[in-house]
Amino acid sequence: MPHLHLQDYRNRHSRRSKMARALWMVVWALFFRPTPRGAFFRPWRAFLLRCFGARLEPGANVLPSCRVWQPWRLTMGAHSCLSERVDCYNAAEVVIGAQAVVSQDAFLCTASHDIASPIMELVTAPIVIGPQAWVCARAVVLPGVTVGEGAVLAAAAVAPRDIPPWAVAAGNPARPIATRSLEEG
Repeated sequence: MPHLHLQDYRNRHSRRSKMARALWMVVWALFFRPTPRGAFFRPWRAFLLRCFGARLEPGANVLPSCRVWQPWRLTMGAHSCLSERVDCYNAAEVVIGAQAVVSQDAFLCTASHDIASPIMELVTAPIVIGPQAWVCARAVVLPGVTVGEGAVLAAAAVAPRDIPPWAVAAGNPARPIATRSLEEG
């Protein structure tokens, strides 16, 4: 039977990336996280994220307790939101469409490990949350997943594969259980 050789594992992140993340964590802890919720400090938090390469359209809102691992791999559309205590582990790109919401305690995870590799090599894949989609509280979106336009990923659901546009998906693994429709007016 083959054996793991984890002593041979090498972190693929560059020294520059590690230093940028360390600096970001200091800025996050001192200047981002302590800000109160509300519209007054929203531009300040957006400014800090943009200083580290995030692409935020007008009205994008990242609440102060949200953790963004690498801001330079975050794109947010107009009036989108990363809510309280969202963990955005974006070792690869995370794109949040316009008017999409990621609710409290959700986990966006763009990285995993290749379990067939003797060194469990890090593997990454981007996440896309489509426009007008909603990732509900404590839901998990795994690497390479697209949550389609207008889709809803229910509370505590786990999405290991794409969620179709305008579907309501629930469970672990998440499966479509209904179709979302918006009322006129």
